[in-house]
Amino acid sequence: MKPQKTAIITGAGQGIGLAIAEKLAAQSVNLILNDLEEGLISEACERISNIHGVSAIAIPGDASSQKVIDAMVQTALSNFGTLDIVVANSGITLFGAFLEYSRADFLEVTRVNQAGTFFLAQAASKVMKNQAHGGALLFTSSVTAHQSHENLAAYAMSKAALEMLAKNLVLELAPYKIRVNTIAPGATVTNRTVMDPDYESTWSKITPLGRPAAVQDIANAAAFLVSDEARHITGQTLIIDGGWTSVSPSPYA
Repeated sequence: MKPQKTAIITGAGQGIGLAIAEKLAAQSVNLILNDLEEGLISEACERISNIHGVSAIAIPGDASSQKVIDAMVQTALSNFGTLDIVVANSGITLFGAFLEYSRADFLEVTRVNQAGTFFLAQAASKVMKNQAHGGALLFTSSVTAHQSHENLAAYAMSKAALEMLAKNLVLELAPYKIRVNTIAPGATVTNRTVMDPDYESTWSKITPLGRPAAVQDIANAAAFLVSDEARHITGQTLIIDGGWTSVSPSPYA
């Protein structure tokens, strides 16, 4: 019988992060879940534990804070003795035209999206390198790292940086059997995007497969990349967009 795995997932209170947590819980993975909103993440942990019978521990707070990062890693070790999977999913989007974009917004996007991912990966890797089996890191990028999108220059830049980070870390982490990959979701129906009444119809028209992604579509890809079935895949980015980046029509046209 294989030993039970432990995963850290940030931004897991709702949307894609929550769907990834539910997918891994269904595979009997114990979870350390983070979200900025304490109520969301506590509710998610309680529900996941009740449904799937795994341990799900909430660590609320800013995922880019070193204090929160250290708490997540130490909670994994103290409760389960291992850290096998990290999904750095937390991120923010601050829209704005390039010519008017503020330094404050730029630095905030960079702090959360880039620094948060970088230092969580660093802390986790310091643990994983001492495990005979290594581990798996997964970063959440975006199709905007591959195709320009109006009013998202800073966000797209931050997401493209994560894909390069994954490639670069292969050199340093592969000797420790630590794999590093990235998912790049396209338009996805989430709690946030459904607030736009035209979102689903707009993206259904311009997506070759005829619909935006469901969060489960993203979770399925994520679960594969952190699984043993993907043990020879590292340094890669998997775009999950129903074919949109192949043709890239604007949703604003």
